[in-house]
Amino acid sequence: MKRILVSVEPEETRAALMVEDALEVIEFERGSHDHIVGNIYKGSIENVLPGMQAAFVDIGTKKNAFLFLGDGKHHKAVLQQNQKIHTGQRLPVQIIKEARGAKGPRATTHISLPGRYTVLMPTAEYIGISRRITNDGERKRLSELAGKILPKGMGLIVRTAAEGMGEERLKRDVSYLLSLWKNISARFQLHDGGRLLYRDADLLIRFIRDRFTEEIDEFLVDDEKTYTRVCDFIKILSPQLLPRVKLFQGKYMLFHAYGIDKEIEHMGEREVPLHSGGFLVIDRTEAMTVIDVNTGKFTGKNNLWDTVYRTNLEAAQEIAKQIRLRDIGGIILVDFIDMADEDQKESLLENLRELTKGDPQKTNIVDITSLGLVEITRKKSRSNFAELVYSDCPICHGKGLIESAETVAIRISRTIRRMENISHARDGYEIVVHKLVGKYIHDHNLLEQLSSEYSVVIKVETQEEMHPEAYSILQIQ
Repeated sequence: MKRILVSVEPEETRAALMVEDALEVIEFERGSHDHIVGNIYKGSIENVLPGMQAAFVDIGTKKNAFLFLGDGKHHKAVLQQNQKIHTGQRLPVQIIKEARGAKGPRATTHISLPGRYTVLMPTAEYIGISRRITNDGERKRLSELAGKILPKGMGLIVRTAAEGMGEERLKRDVSYLLSLWKNISARFQLHDGGRLLYRDADLLIRFIRDRFTEEIDEFLVDDEKTYTRVCDFIKILSPQLLPRVKLFQGKYMLFHAYGIDKEIEHMGEREVPLHSGGFLVIDRTEAMTVIDVNTGKFTGKNNLWDTVYRTNLEAAQEIAKQIRLRDIGGIILVDFIDMADEDQKESLLENLRELTKGDPQKTNIVDITSLGLVEITRKKSRSNFAELVYSDCPICHGKGLIESAETVAIRISRTIRRMENISHARDGYEIVVHKLVGKYIHDHNLLEQLSSEYSVVIKVETQEEMHPEAYSILQIQ
């Protein structure tokens, strides 16, 4: 049983894909966030970096977009313009990656317009077939069909949903996209630089377009207005699927009724338990994500190598799921438990490749490095779950760590020594600390020696609301 569930609230829209009651995909969209991936702009070249084969483009947003000039061997527009790009030049660009931190959004002149069955590429001459269509005969049929309906001088990618479809459906799809491109081109001629020419579909429409196929048994929506919008869109796109769309009116809220809210709560956790008793540890850095596999309580039934191999196989399945759910992109390094058997290593890699085949984001299982780490790369364009839902901790300021109570206590004693060397506090000191620091000082009699050494009274007061690393030292008057 495959279901799509859409929950709509004024502040946020959430869409989920469930397979046999297990959460496979979850996406969020908030009105407070300006999503620009997929948008097409009339950009104005601000400056060119010849040594990097790149340029910065004014698209009318707060940050200029970064444009790499060598992004695709089939991309005729970039190849023709590579030596001609100059400051002040205006050209259509599409955003392929959100701005992040100090970095602006990433843009390309390799425009792609996705439809239901095809993706039109007006600036490329190329025919591609979805890698998820594996039948050689079907791939050949669709490739020949694409050649017949492809507009001259353009490119076309045939999507997974086109499998088994006839020429007429694909032709209608291409015709719509071609009309859309003509409209974008006309707007390009009319407007100045730094202007939005085309806004990509919102989460709801993207989810329908990309995921609502014949394989989906049920499409549930918990908002009446959105339900009507979905039905109107389905009538045009795939009318045969309309009976599968239903308005959810249950006693509990939709995501709560299907256990999705509970899964979302666990998606930000650093440790992910495995059924065997092992667990994963997921750590994010600016450059990459690192995943560590641990056996935990799992001891196996036969021998050590059997335990290790089975834990790694189970971990691989959970890793593929977590990468997909959390939408982790970029470089991912996985530290599986060491295996001596080369056949087991190769089997693990093949297992990972098979598990990531269905991921809509291009995922590449590179290899096992000389240090025994499995390297994975995954395409990323939009803000992922962690970036959307979480912000840096105001206590640790994003480090993920705070100083221990012992460290803070030692710093306090060092500060008092420094103060005593300058001026003796005849009536002693009063220290205010977090309760954990106060407990450590009390349990280890840390200030008794200091009190004796300088012949001073040191009183300790604790406050639960204090920052764990903060403290105050007052001389008693």
